[in-house]
Amino acid sequence: MSQDHRLRRIVIVGGGTSGWMTAAALGRFLKDGYTQVTLVESEAIGTVGVGESTIPQINIFNRMLGLDENDFVRKTKATFKLGIDFVDWQRIGHTYHHPFGPYGVDMEGVSFHAYWLKLRAMGLDDDLGAYSLQTVGARQSKFMRPNGQANSPLGQIAYAFQFDAGLYAKFLRDYSEARGVTRQEGKIASVQQDGQSGHVTSVTLESGQVIEGDLFIDCSGFRGLLIEQTLKTGYEDWSQWLLNDRAVAMPCTLGGSMAPVTRATARPHGWQWRIPLQHRLGNGYAYSSRHVSDDEALADLLSQLDGEPLADPNLIRFTPGRRKKSWNGNVVAIGLSAGFMEPLESQSIYLIQVGISRLLAHFPDRHFRQADIDRYNRTMTFEYEKIRDFIILHFKATARSDTPYWDYLREMPIPDYLADKIDLFKGSGRVFRENEELFNDTSWFAVFIGQGIYPESYDPMVDCMDETLFKARMAEIKSVIARSAEVMPGHMDFIRENCAAEG
Repeated sequence: MSQDHRLRRIVIVGGGTSGWMTAAALGRFLKDGYTQVTLVESEAIGTVGVGESTIPQINIFNRMLGLDENDFVRKTKATFKLGIDFVDWQRIGHTYHHPFGPYGVDMEGVSFHAYWLKLRAMGLDDDLGAYSLQTVGARQSKFMRPNGQANSPLGQIAYAFQFDAGLYAKFLRDYSEARGVTRQEGKIASVQQDGQSGHVTSVTLESGQVIEGDLFIDCSGFRGLLIEQTLKTGYEDWSQWLLNDRAVAMPCTLGGSMAPVTRATARPHGWQWRIPLQHRLGNGYAYSSRHVSDDEALADLLSQLDGEPLADPNLIRFTPGRRKKSWNGNVVAIGLSAGFMEPLESQSIYLIQVGISRLLAHFPDRHFRQADIDRYNRTMTFEYEKIRDFIILHFKATARSDTPYWDYLREMPIPDYLADKIDLFKGSGRVFRENEELFNDTSWFAVFIGQGIYPESYDPMVDCMDETLFKARMAEIKSVIARSAEVMPGHMDFIRENCAAEG
């Protein structure tokens, strides 16, 4: 490829989590000094900053950057996360855990899930969580990293992080600037486009400074300064399935459990998150403005805090959905500018991460070939739609009937993909991961069972195993999980020993 076709200038519009994650990745891989990466942000424009809880895929991103994990945890005042506790979702008073990592082990080529369903059908066990080390560890407020033992549950611990979003952006800014990324302070006053192609050619700051670029990455948040305000890309509204269109966030002092979990508690008109960090708790209430006022939602959140408020409430308004194209011309939208579905299941930062990784996989030259752009958009559409359907499941599969909010969600029509997935599971308990969608069969199984969807039967292949052997193996798996949890240190003890934040 001729050097003349390579991108000379990449401009990232907006900072925050999405901007600095993008900058860090480009700074890590564009190392030849040819391409200049500039990030434009203004201290006067705030960021949403509530994406504080992650899923295990972030470890791939961290390894890609070559981060020292203890340093990362220390500087972002992070804690670890083994899964998510769902409180009052199936019905008020019911709790279940969605763990990272598998339940038990598959046997004789058949999913462990099928064996557990048979055990339950026999009336012998209904504690699914006892077969997950992540669930047992979370119940006991324990944590450790995998110890390398290939044949032990302790060697296969999947985990993620809960961190301060502001400190995370600062951490990645330091990382990015050390690798040649330039930060430009200032508000963008206008955007210039090529008269023929419509491509963005430059942005002009309020100071009058002009910043030219070949590729522009829109990390400007919900407003979509480039992807929508300039290019008029269009937006697909999913509010017929996802009612929550507002959130109020408020940190508070530490109090209550410090288990390695994010807690999601269903409320009368939405749901509340609780995220323990080393120095504070992150809290918020995602809700439907059609069913509750902002003042009532805030009052509900305040009544549930485990500590004293540390800041004024941060009110966030959004329309659940996605841009019709994540990549349009020479503009790629990453983060909130590309779409948002509320933070349930902690998928917001993952969507930033996958947007970045797919951009690197389809990285353009100055030709901006349409085939690459189209494929990028297809893959991102797939990601958003499959995550959307998994989130809808949490609201659809409920017995709650205490408010009109839950009545609507319980009775609403759902996308065909989700309906087919539910029907398949209701028959014989089968669930499959489609084309490497984000949430695997374990995640779907956890939520199906947790939300009270039980199949009529189970995979008949499990009946091929001798019943005495079957019961013995199930008992042994449960015992191994329990013994493994015994050797795990306490969550906060592990942090104090390895990666406690200073001050």
